[in-house]
Amino acid sequence: MAEKSPLGFIGLGTMGSVMASRLIEAGHALVVYDTSASAVQTLVEKGAVAAPSVASVASSAEIVFASLPTPDVVRTVATGEGGVIAGDKVRILVDLSTTGPRVSGEVAAALAKASIVLVDAPVSGGRGGAIKGTLAVMAAAQREAFDAVAPYLAVFGKVIHVGEKAGLAQTMKLVNNMMSVAALAITSEGMVMGVKAGLDPRVMLDVLNASSGRNSATEDKFPRAVIPRTFDFGFTTGLSMKDIRLCLQEADAMGVPMPVGSAVQQILSVTNSVYGPQADFTSICRLVESWAGVEVKPPEAT
Repeated sequence: MAEKSPLGFIGLGTMGSVMASRLIEAGHALVVYDTSASAVQTLVEKGAVAAPSVASVASSAEIVFASLPTPDVVRTVATGEGGVIAGDKVRILVDLSTTGPRVSGEVAAALAKASIVLVDAPVSGGRGGAIKGTLAVMAAAQREAFDAVAPYLAVFGKVIHVGEKAGLAQTMKLVNNMMSVAALAITSEGMVMGVKAGLDPRVMLDVLNASSGRNSATEDKFPRAVIPRTFDFGFTTGLSMKDIRLCLQEADAMGVPMPVGSAVQQILSVTNSVYGPQADFTSICRLVESWAGVEVKPPEAT
């Protein structure tokens, strides 16, 4: 059943377009805005209503979702001139982006002055998880605001309330992403070593996934995007670099040393330099392969 009051959605990129589509498919009326006319048109064809500006979305819906690429864009869209803060109907902004805890706190404080509550709700699971509705949604907000948006967030996947302070969910997301890329990097090195020694990568994954080396890369990224040689898991090297940089900055500000995290940043930086920011972050394995002179693929595919 459609909502009497529509939901708003700002940012229809790789992740936002899918999450917005899922809300429509779940029966919710949606008012959308993006700087890309084609992205908006795709959602309009699915039943959404196009808005001419960010402020217009925030003047049409009490609950507005945002899925945006960088902290600066989030800050501008939320609190800049003509931003969400200028809307005359919005009362909750749900930020699905990855901004880091300090920006989230700044935005929450600015919005509060306009009686708008920020729900800090970054997601994890990539485009594939968004399509399947299996994302992990980390949410930080006062309980009343969280309860108001939780049914909508559940459309995206599993929702976990991590606390009431804006920024806590951002910290959780950065920790998760750092650990995810670290797993991808070390799995790439191990898999390349094994294949060069003569092991079948499929057998390696069977062993690893039954052993203590099991991780998100062995269970999902390698069988889905590396072994088939598609390198299309759904998360770009550029966005991954942004998240890792944010994590290291926040850790440094807190006085938490991250020597392993710094090494992860370095290999991701080289991957970005070689393959470009739009390359899938599973290209880390391609980089290690190029250094070792071997490809992680089944013997019959060589």
